[in-house]
Amino acid sequence: MSTSLLGSYFDLHGGGEDLKFPHHENEIAQSCAACDTPFVHVWMHNGFVRVNDEKMSKSLGNFFTVREVLKTLRDPEVLRFFLLSSHYRGPINYSSAQLAQADETLLGLYRALKDTGGSGSPNAEWFAGFRAAMDDDFNTPEALAVMQGVARELNQAKAAGSAAKTALAAATLRAMGAVLGVLQQDPDTYLKRSVGDKLMSDSDVEALLAARRAARAAKNFAESDRIREQLTAAGILLEDKAGGATQWRRA
Repeated sequence: MSTSLLGSYFDLHGGGEDLKFPHHENEIAQSCAACDTPFVHVWMHNGFVRVNDEKMSKSLGNFFTVREVLKTLRDPEVLRFFLLSSHYRGPINYSSAQLAQADETLLGLYRALKDTGGSGSPNAEWFAGFRAAMDDDFNTPEALAVMQGVARELNQAKAAGSAAKTALAAATLRAMGAVLGVLQQDPDTYLKRSVGDKLMSDSDVEALLAARRAARAAKNFAESDRIREQLTAAGILLEDKAGGATQWRRA
């Protein structure tokens, strides 16, 4: 199958670590003998998936599908980010706590990119660190750590009001994310997504924010606080900006 689709010699071949012997060793022997050429340039064997520190198994009843998992997430990107957080050769421990941590980390990166634009060329020095991690046996955990460092630089630049450094850091973070298939969505749109069913629609949120602005303009701060509490209870987090504007996102 592989030679019919990819040729007698190709770059990457993957599979679970349990397939090294005898499956892949047999495949190498058969293919090299049949084609009289080398077979694969790089082999990548992934570690096992564990669920709450137990082996995933149908017999244990802890087996699930990707479709089932996606229904519980804010966005499919959360699952991708979770998988990237572990080295592909090591075991992946799936748990709701681990997914929640991936969700919160990804939210933080999108919050850093909010109101930045992020167009332009990336910083060559920062990107070199990211590339070195990826070239080190696809070390995605280290690559994500580099991205976290760039996000910190971005937040500091935004706080300092440095437009040039903000744009540079945002462009770099987006370029790194593009390699991994993350951080390519509009931050405002992403941050307004909810986990599971929405307790309040976007239009209802906007209507309550308009009522809150009117209450604040009338110096009815008790009503303003009541509306904020109502929104908070529905999982809506507010951020009041200078000049009276209010931004919101879902928890």
